[in-house]
Amino acid sequence: MVKLEEAVIAKLSTHGTNFEVLVDPDLTLDFRAGEDVDIREVLAAEKIFKDSKKGKKASEEMMEEIFGTTDTFKVAEEIIRNGQIQVTTEQRRKMREERKKQVVSLISRRAINPQTDRPHPPRRIENAIDKVNVQINPFESAEEQLSDVVEAIRPILPLSFETRRIAIKIPPSYAGKSYRIVNDFAQIERDEWLNDGSWVVEVKIPAGTQLDFFKKLNDLTKGEAETKVLKDDGS
Repeated sequence: MVKLEEAVIAKLSTHGTNFEVLVDPDLTLDFRAGEDVDIREVLAAEKIFKDSKKGKKASEEMMEEIFGTTDTFKVAEEIIRNGQIQVTTEQRRKMREERKKQVVSLISRRAINPQTDRPHPPRRIENAIDKVNVQINPFESAEEQLSDVVEAIRPILPLSFETRRIAIKIPPSYAGKSYRIVNDFAQIERDEWLNDGSWVVEVKIPAGTQLDFFKKLNDLTKGEAETKVLKDDGS
């Protein structure tokens, strides 16, 4: 739970009444973006206010009438999701920078430069975003903003969003340990355990992650993993 002196106000004005909660600005951003965040960690105080600066609590009658409940956490969720977050200029700047890093990471992982068939370095993507002056919204998730950002930077940065189908065979001694890496990087299309304990799996991954995926797999298996990029016909 964030300290009161570090909290900001989330405010929802409806039916002629203000409802406020004191929240952690960073966790609030994650919560609104749909990430798995415990509402108890978001709140600096488990109270619903009418005026938080004066310490005036909202009436339970109005909460019941407007939200259909007097449960503090349920009402707080509505305020955070649908209200305004009153952050300072510096807080907003930091939040915007963090969201931009997340957008850049998505593009770097999912897209490649079609001219080189390799992912763009994150710094190059970030420079393109700055050059075309894309406005990153700190209160929207990176996923929600991805298509708009890509459309804006594509005129100056060639991008191709491709997926690769890869067949992998992992020796018995590394098969169990490899599952997590494969599952984190890729979508498993089908897999099979052979009689000798080897794991054979076919996956689909974003083209931009292919090199990192191969490196991590080879590091774990000491180069003993067999991989093959498949064509559309599966060969």
